[in-house]
Amino acid sequence: MGKTLFDKVWDAHVVSSIEDGPQILYIDKHLIHEVTSPQAFNELKERGIPIYRPNQIVATADHNTPTLNQDKPVKDELSRKQLQQLSENCKANNITLYELGHKYNGIVHVMAPELGITQPGMTMVCGDSHTSTHGAFGAIAFGIGTSQVAQVFASQCLLLTKPKSLRVSVNGKLKPGVLPKDVILYIISKLGTNAGTGYFCEYAGNVFEEMSMEGRMTVCNMSIEMGARGGMIAPDEITFKYVKGREFAPKGDDLTKKLEYWKTLPTDKDATFDKEYFFDAEDIEPMVTYGTNPGMGIKINGNIPVENNPSFKKSLKYMNFEAGESLIDKPINYVFIGSCTNSRIEDFRVAANYVKGKRKAENVTAWLVPGSKQVEAQIIKEGLKDIFDDAGFELRQPGCSACLAMNDDKIPQGEYCVSTSNRNFEGRQGQGSRTILASPLVAAATAVEGRIIDITKHLN
Repeated sequence: MGKTLFDKVWDAHVVSSIEDGPQILYIDKHLIHEVTSPQAFNELKERGIPIYRPNQIVATADHNTPTLNQDKPVKDELSRKQLQQLSENCKANNITLYELGHKYNGIVHVMAPELGITQPGMTMVCGDSHTSTHGAFGAIAFGIGTSQVAQVFASQCLLLTKPKSLRVSVNGKLKPGVLPKDVILYIISKLGTNAGTGYFCEYAGNVFEEMSMEGRMTVCNMSIEMGARGGMIAPDEITFKYVKGREFAPKGDDLTKKLEYWKTLPTDKDATFDKEYFFDAEDIEPMVTYGTNPGMGIKINGNIPVENNPSFKKSLKYMNFEAGESLIDKPINYVFIGSCTNSRIEDFRVAANYVKGKRKAENVTAWLVPGSKQVEAQIIKEGLKDIFDDAGFELRQPGCSACLAMNDDKIPQGEYCVSTSNRNFEGRQGQGSRTILASPLVAAATAVEGRIIDITKHLN
């Protein structure tokens, strides 16, 4: 019987197995940041265990970094200590670190792909749930806890039970204004936040085959929001073209050999999955969320459903919405375009294309936060910064920013924020803040209008 993409990559990395039990999986690349690594470093230090393969670890500062005045000392004491600790730990263990201000610094799931660190057929881990982003390259990538970070430090391996396989296929032609973020929000709204629990998900069909790498990363990033361990898309010519020529990508004969292998990775035609779902591209519209988990999403011109369960009611009460209500014309004072979901150059091109020649509404604070120093440089080089400046948007420096309330970029209590990030949990963007997830296009349009509009009626 044929093998799935997931099977091929997983099986190639099994070091040893316990019959009908967990397996020891070799990890090719370990990404770390300032928040989930200090405890793991300390554990190894206390036990006198060296870092086994420091050259397979890459570190960056991203989660609680400021997005203003990065050339100056960090004001927040906790953030400053964590960044200092990361620097000291990496220096002591010969680990590559891209500190704040370094030309390669950025959000861990943005800078690794753009540097060619992320490659097809790899196993990759990070102490961060959205590590699933890297699955866009045909890699097995997933988030791990602090004790597992220590396990990889010590052995470059993990003891794991192999997840089951799931495939989500989307075929057909997407409507104008429907972006990859809408595709994944639609899928999660249909399947719920637990559909992927215990599974690794492969996305298939022409919609994903035609997506850019940026779009594929957005989709795989949010696999975790439907409960999946990770998401993957088979590598193809779009993948190979993206990887080639990047700083740490294979070159010459090495690349030729790698390409031969990468081309063998896509799922065999006779392979079977434990679970499958199928969707038509024509059914997908621009999406917004109305609740406090990413599965609570509706088409932008739709209405909040009517449900009678207590958690649904609690969620609507927190958001100050009512069942049956439309979100069209809902006033919004904050817009955030950024995060490891939507802070790549393609996302800012979409936003700039919409806001060009327009001006943001007076009531709106609009933060644009690139995912890396390289994306920031590209925004300036392409003249997008000028468009944003003229429109009254604020371009900040790279970091996780207002995706999560671990830094200074917080949304005030009671305020709504249309955000391109991946989670709309209670207090995610600041205590009492209310998050509405959307695509960069919907976010940009909201900033211009100062309210949510039916974007489908405003496209040429």
